[in-house]
Amino acid sequence: MSARAIAMHILMQVARRGSFPDVLLDIYFKKHPKLDSRDRALVTELVYGVLRWQGRLDWIINQQIKIKPDKVDLTVRLILRLAVYQLLFLDRIPAAAAVDEAVELAKGSQAKHVVRFVNGVLRTISRKSTVLKETGPEGSAEHRLAVLYSYPEWLIQRWVTHLGNEETESFCQASNQIPPTTIRVNTLKTTVAAMAGSFKDLGFFVESGKFVPEALHLRSIRTDLSSLDHYKRGDFQVQDEASQVIAHLLQPQPGERILDACAGLGAKSTHLAQLMENQGAIIALDNQGWKLTRLMDNAQRLGVTCIEPVERDLLELASSGDEFSFDRILLDAPCSGLGVIRRNPDIKWKVKPKDFRRLHLVQKKMLMRLAPLLKPGGVLLYATCTVSEEENEETVKGFLAVHSNYQPESARPYLPPGSAVLLNRNGTVQTWPHKHGVDGFFAARLRRIS
Repeated sequence: MSARAIAMHILMQVARRGSFPDVLLDIYFKKHPKLDSRDRALVTELVYGVLRWQGRLDWIINQQIKIKPDKVDLTVRLILRLAVYQLLFLDRIPAAAAVDEAVELAKGSQAKHVVRFVNGVLRTISRKSTVLKETGPEGSAEHRLAVLYSYPEWLIQRWVTHLGNEETESFCQASNQIPPTTIRVNTLKTTVAAMAGSFKDLGFFVESGKFVPEALHLRSIRTDLSSLDHYKRGDFQVQDEASQVIAHLLQPQPGERILDACAGLGAKSTHLAQLMENQGAIIALDNQGWKLTRLMDNAQRLGVTCIEPVERDLLELASSGDEFSFDRILLDAPCSGLGVIRRNPDIKWKVKPKDFRRLHLVQKKMLMRLAPLLKPGGVLLYATCTVSEEENEETVKGFLAVHSNYQPESARPYLPPGSAVLLNRNGTVQTWPHKHGVDGFFAARLRRIS
């Protein structure tokens, strides 16, 4: 199966089922182990590129067809997106090859007149490619930004209301950039200096993190990091620097009992263990057992032994008892994910206007359930990977309004040196791709006072 055919299959599953592209890529690469590194890179580029620029690709396609856009079948639409992305965004692929491959894909599932339609549209776009690269839409500023940077217009309107035109454009532009690969050095096994030296010896360009001492940014990567001996030995964990800030804000101490209430795959759980010197107990809670299995496999690789997985729904936890009594709690809450679009471009097409209110209510319920599980004097850290006020500040305000035994405290004393730029005026933390060069995360420290 060709790289373009694999990309087409993945894009179809994302469009029809809402599947996660990173999971699908992993599955397909395991199914096709003989696929060389160049083809793997091309498949990844095509999948993420089409998802990232879907809105602009559709706008260009719609300008060149003589039928109503909604009359174009999904399969045909995806074939066109895939080819137009290559024609306008990938200089190294010959235009004729991109068109011919699209026509072959169409022949596999479409009638002859549809194949002719695909061929005609793509040849027209190929001839006009230079002009189309520079052409933008007319209309409102929001419409222009939506097409130019490939976002739903309603989302642009929302950001313009909160951020203004200029900052919205900067945020969109930064969120469309391919981010560097960032790792967290596992100081239980090695040092940052040693790890940086090893990567340089392998030919990588290495930059120190801006905000977290154990973070390294890697560029010029031409290999799968998980194939490296250093990875297999557990010397590092792939994790964005903004995500690494979260564990530092909780300030876990050796010997404490800590709850990671929505542990997921456990990047933060293992970071907490690292900061605790692997001494104490971390309860990693999640309602999906497969995630906890992956978490524990990763913990073993990293040499972490203080994590106990618990498969249970947070909202069904008992509200008291010694089994659930913690010195510190991390709630990395389910959210819209708007802060990690540069790594997950499919998010901008999946999120809906009603999601913010729905998620806000779920987040408040989670905080309510966790409130009695924290020991007096303990800290509850609320975090998300989004930039939505309803899910961030408003959720925290809603919780504090009915919990007088909790008070907010500034994150400033708990940030690593040089990270004060991440602070909001109210002492919470908000990172931004366009301001800080990292993913968009929010965090608030809440201390139980009685």
